[in-house]
Amino acid sequence: MVEIATAAPADRRLPVELSTTSVGRFERIEFTFPIQAVAENPYDPLEVDLRVEMVTPSGDRLTLPAFYYQPYEKISRPGRAEGGELWYPSGPALWKARFAPSETGRYRAWALLTDRAGTVQSEEFTFESRPSARRGFLRVSTNDTRYLEFTDGTPFFAIGQNVAFIKEVALQGEMLRRLGAAGGNFARVWACAEDWGLGIEARKSAWGRSWNWNPPLVVSPDATGFHANRLCVKLSGEAGAAVTMNPSQPVVLRTQTAYTFRLSYRTEGQAEASFDLAGPQTLPSRRQWSPYTLAFTNQNWAVLPQMVFRLNRAGAVYMRDFSLQEARGGPELLEEADPNRPVLGVYNARDCFYLDQILETAEQSGVHLQIVLFTRDHYMHHLRQAGGRAYRTATDYARRLLRYAVARWGYSTHVAAWEYFNEMDPGLPTEPFYTELARYLDTVDVYRHLRVNSTWHSPSKDYAHPDLDAANQHHYLRPPSGDIWKDEVASITTQFELNRDRLKDRPLFFAEYGITDANWQRAPQLDQDQEWVHLHNGLWLTLALGYGSTVCHWYWDDIHRRNAYPVYTALARFARDIPFNRGQLKPTPALATPPLKAFGQKGDGLAYFWIWHPQATWWNLAMEKQEAPLVSGAALELAEIPAATCQAQWFDTRKGQSLQEITLPVKEGRIKMAIPDFRRDVAVKIRWQIRGQ
Repeated sequence: MVEIATAAPADRRLPVELSTTSVGRFERIEFTFPIQAVAENPYDPLEVDLRVEMVTPSGDRLTLPAFYYQPYEKISRPGRAEGGELWYPSGPALWKARFAPSETGRYRAWALLTDRAGTVQSEEFTFESRPSARRGFLRVSTNDTRYLEFTDGTPFFAIGQNVAFIKEVALQGEMLRRLGAAGGNFARVWACAEDWGLGIEARKSAWGRSWNWNPPLVVSPDATGFHANRLCVKLSGEAGAAVTMNPSQPVVLRTQTAYTFRLSYRTEGQAEASFDLAGPQTLPSRRQWSPYTLAFTNQNWAVLPQMVFRLNRAGAVYMRDFSLQEARGGPELLEEADPNRPVLGVYNARDCFYLDQILETAEQSGVHLQIVLFTRDHYMHHLRQAGGRAYRTATDYARRLLRYAVARWGYSTHVAAWEYFNEMDPGLPTEPFYTELARYLDTVDVYRHLRVNSTWHSPSKDYAHPDLDAANQHHYLRPPSGDIWKDEVASITTQFELNRDRLKDRPLFFAEYGITDANWQRAPQLDQDQEWVHLHNGLWLTLALGYGSTVCHWYWDDIHRRNAYPVYTALARFARDIPFNRGQLKPTPALATPPLKAFGQKGDGLAYFWIWHPQATWWNLAMEKQEAPLVSGAALELAEIPAATCQAQWFDTRKGQSLQEITLPVKEGRIKMAIPDFRRDVAVKIRWQIRGQ
């Protein structure tokens, strides 16, 4: 828990610092509140409710939640294996609010703080919003609900992948930069990992890991254990028995800085323990809880070394109240060592700061993020009985986290969607949960970000939930599905038909894709597909079928390590002028010379198709080493074109270049055109002027 000093209500002020007084439309303005508030848990709005009330230029009133913020600074350590980049909490925590105006003109605003000491209001402040080139926030298109569009009506087709959980924020940022540079505009990012990645609300413990959870934690052997079920660390056994304090995130230290390490402990029998920190330390026998304090100056450690507590004499030692702070005071550095740190309702300050960095990189790279917020396994067991106390508890915690997410990251037009869970159990009664969250978001998310979810089975009942905006399909090529896993085109087409039938007025995103073995683990065959044929074909097919996104590959580390990013470039060039949200596009059959297959759509004045040879599967090319034949002399026929002539542009799907542009006569509403010679696949756009326009 965080203790924040009290202040007498009569002395309280609520100062506000503005990052600017003139901000572009849909750009960020930040308000900082250098205040003290009274709370044990500053993430709980029932303890600290800081908000900004606004009047827009058109006279609407908005309420903007603020958030608790711990600043960090970068500390470079040249030569470190992780790249030399470390982040250290700098200065005291404070409160901030972030906002992106959707109107131009003058905004009036004031802040309100309510905590245990009462309510205080700031003086009124103003800022101006000016025009900008920003397109706004993403929403489901009203013209074609299969696709997204920006506030200004610009269409958005999601081209991207997963960049879900990575230990190093710098590496995750580099992946987003490379994706954006290659033409990608979408990534699915987890803020819900446990201790293996970024997890805002998750268990990160210095005493164990999620994949082998067996921590040395017991209820305190005294009245605090009896009355409050308070936990502590137990070290017991014969002399030499040990427990290790090993935080999941490195505890960064400043050099040449004085620190104070503290803990409380008690022993049974003649037990005695020792540990090493700036020299050997001893915990002598104590029958009652006793404090232990160590002052030391860090000379050259970049991070706190792993601490091993070892019994010198047989028995048991109980430990709790671990703390590490600069001697002059400052943020707590050993939060992970607290055995009683709540899992829900308290957020990881460093991971929140990391998500700031990731989002800023996404903004710079032109990538829009679908952020998975809730750590599923800490909520799932609460959601088994709708209407029960546990269900209501989970809903309350979820609302709290949504409030924080909206306050901290909701300003960004590059937040495409809030995804509640990754692969929730589709059999649980989650419908009321999502309805309650939607109602709450309607009150706090003034930007109306998209709300989505995924389950471990696609399709699911979520596809028709009225308060979810898009469907998330997860599907992998894997051996138990039969030989169809060797043919990605047949597999994706089958899945598209299955999932589309369950949709209700929303886009279908192909949110996870790849090649796995029978146990859903990375398949060894992935290394054999050196040309990423299964990804290439998946990208072009999902564009042609009418998905709201391309396939989003799961194995981001392989994409990065093998530099597969260029596979996105040609498709991004081809798709950038397609009017997805206003062209009245519909899946359309076209006749290609057998055995070729043509997939595509036709609308008002435009048709586009991907033509593919059935021998050009990833299995044939990568595993069987059988190249598809050269296609020569083939033709494509298309009907129901209301024009006298049309223009066709043939496109190289790998080089991203135009192969040929021709003008064709339309006879009785039909065209028949020669397909340029190609191997594997080729694409075409056909345009015409509708008669009478």
